[in-house]
Amino acid sequence: FFGTSQLSQFMDQNNPLSGLTHKRRLSAPGPGGLSRERAGLEVRD
Repeated sequence: FFGTSQLSQFMDQNNPLSGLTHKRRLSAPGPGGLSRERAGLEVRD
């Protein structure tokens, strides 16, 4: 499951900012979720 799901991704543990970006990506995108093209500014923030 963890290797084949669209929601699974490797997190860079050396950079704290990449950890925050990683957590934001996990919330809305994925199967049946929002894409970058469909998400408005109010959803992104």
